[in-house]
Amino acid sequence: MVKKVDRRGFHEWLVQRVSAALIGFYALFLLAYFFVHEPLNFDTWHHLFSYLSVKIITVFVLISILWHAWIGLWTVLTDYVKNSAVRLMLEIIIIIILFGYLIWCFDALWG
Repeated sequence: MVKKVDRRGFHEWLVQRVSAALIGFYALFLLAYFFVHEPLNFDTWHHLFSYLSVKIITVFVLISILWHAWIGLWTVLTDYVKNSAVRLMLEIIIIIILFGYLIWCFDALWG
């Protein structure tokens, strides 16, 4: 008889690794851009984010950062906060904060 395998831990592990790689590549791209366009001023920064492709990549990286943060914080909460009501309250607060960051960044990019 075949038992159903719980793959939740593997998927979280995979999301953590892929999102970390995306965040790292994006950070390297920004660092290279900073060094090539020195001194960096508002016009140069505005020119970079005027491209639709940079905005789309930034949105993907932003979602990766938020997903990465959620998995990490959820793991910490499940490990260290044993009271279910307190853990649920903290998870809701974290979700609201992460969603606020998402809205704020969308406003900065597309506003």
